[in-house]
Amino acid sequence: MNYLPRLLPSILLLAAAGALPGCTLPRMLKVAQAGQQITVKPGVLENNGENVLFEVQARVPAKVLQKGKAYNLDLRYRYDNGLREDTLGRLTFVSGEYVYDPENKDQLLITKQFSFPYTPRKNPGELLARPDARVLKPNGKRLKGTEIRLARGIVTTARMVVRQDTALALLPETVDNNMSGTRVLPFFFDAGQAAIRNYLGTNVAALEDFIDANQRTRKVMIVAGHSPDSLDTRDPRLADKRVQALLKYYRKRVDTYSYLNSLRDIEFQTLAYHRRWDLFLNKVQQSALKPAQIDSVILLINDSPGSFARKEKSLHRLSFFDYLEQYIYPVLRFGTVAVEYTAPKRYDSEIYLLSKKIVEKETEADALTAEELRYSATLTPLLAEKQRIYETAVATTGSWQAYHNLAVVLLLRSEKEVSDKVRRAYLRRAATNFTLAAHRNPTADMFYRVATAYHRADDKLEALQNYDYAIKLGGPRPVLDKVFADKAALEIEIGQLDDAVSSLGYSSKSYQNTMNKALIYLLKGNYDGAAGIYQEALALKPNDARAYYSLAVVAARAKDEAQLGPNLRRAIQLDRAFAQRAVEDLEFRDYAGSKMFLEVLR
Repeated sequence: MNYLPRLLPSILLLAAAGALPGCTLPRMLKVAQAGQQITVKPGVLENNGENVLFEVQARVPAKVLQKGKAYNLDLRYRYDNGLREDTLGRLTFVSGEYVYDPENKDQLLITKQFSFPYTPRKNPGELLARPDARVLKPNGKRLKGTEIRLARGIVTTARMVVRQDTALALLPETVDNNMSGTRVLPFFFDAGQAAIRNYLGTNVAALEDFIDANQRTRKVMIVAGHSPDSLDTRDPRLADKRVQALLKYYRKRVDTYSYLNSLRDIEFQTLAYHRRWDLFLNKVQQSALKPAQIDSVILLINDSPGSFARKEKSLHRLSFFDYLEQYIYPVLRFGTVAVEYTAPKRYDSEIYLLSKKIVEKETEADALTAEELRYSATLTPLLAEKQRIYETAVATTGSWQAYHNLAVVLLLRSEKEVSDKVRRAYLRRAATNFTLAAHRNPTADMFYRVATAYHRADDKLEALQNYDYAIKLGGPRPVLDKVFADKAALEIEIGQLDDAVSSLGYSSKSYQNTMNKALIYLLKGNYDGAAGIYQEALALKPNDARAYYSLAVVAARAKDEAQLGPNLRRAIQLDRAFAQRAVEDLEFRDYAGSKMFLEVLR
């Protein structure tokens, strides 16, 4: 039996260990640096979502191996004109960390993945390696070598996402002397459960606040239903149990905390919905599914023979069942509490003066109705004064309108801030208040506003969650179009390109969606496809500098100099800001010194 292949690594190790008898650290460092090969993929760093990902491959001569000593490469990223740097990790040539190069057994090989968080201030910068040789014992001697630049960066093409913000306006405020009305509060249950969820977003707090406010209550109507899935339909009385859970909770709260209302004076009406396909179809028709998909669901439910369970199983065979399961089923596990109430009327001609006294705590909050207090905010042009009035309205009434308009005022104030830190603080406060408004008035449009505020504040995961919530609630097609469009933009920003493609499929063709679809093609390396879609964007928005610049980037990646020049020239003609961007953009690194590139920048 030939044992040579099996013994070869050991032989090489012994040979290497004996190659440098009595090897000193300077000698080890010199030998390693003379024979090392370090490559980085990609050669120019590029951000992927919120991170910069890259791979480092290092080879050194096997003869650097010495007992009790090691050769290292410390990796760091330096930026901000050399004032800051991030420590990324280390490659250490010790047993267990390296392999022998399959193509050259005299070389040791380490391949390792690295990443670091991306922020705009880290571009431009450089990836550096600092070699050193050290003794492997505590406080062992260490000798540093000459620093090596491995890569420049960062290419930020992945951040060329288009998102056209929707202007969020204040709700109109009017004074209405008739304070009677109906308060509707929706609740949602976990699959197969009838227990009331008592955490943020469940409307439990809103119901408690309403009961504790002691509005004269005449009638309470409670309904509940279930989704078609097997967990909900397994218990035929699940909808009834959900109704009873809400009824029991309401009655106990009134009996314990209300001094104006009594249970014997309130009329309670309850209704449980069992196996109601009409509720399911209504949600489907309000969803972002395509008309043909909606028709196929309606046809399956209305015209297919079989039991309720059999039809539900048939839904699983639809190619878009994941949408039904993710966005339709959860909102069918619902319960709704509707309360008819009356409140005393009030007439007042001094709303603004009274509101100032309320804000300054010079008079009691009940000097004005909730509507009158909010209305007083429209009587001043000062954003700071509007904010104080709405903050008072939130503290005293807790109405969703007050939370909503306070959030809009905070958004308006963020737009006037120069400091990014202060601006983000305003945006996060706005998102919090939009959230409180949305949980009191849960609609797709309201949760879209929550997501928009978080998106502007760069709280991307919070934004994504609220885009999903808006979709699940369903709503008018224009609202869902915008929700899916902005959700797709966010998914590109965080590097989830496949999810973005799916979201774009549920939104209509617009300039934003077309530009973002082209960007996905570009990032995936389909340059011909990207160029064609950018041309479609130009048909929707002629003379768009961003689209022409993007076409130049496509040409640079495709090594098509004939297309690069004219597109970059046109982008700069339409917007001179793209000239400075092109100078700094590493996408054009191969052309930066060419005659064509210099002429285009003139």
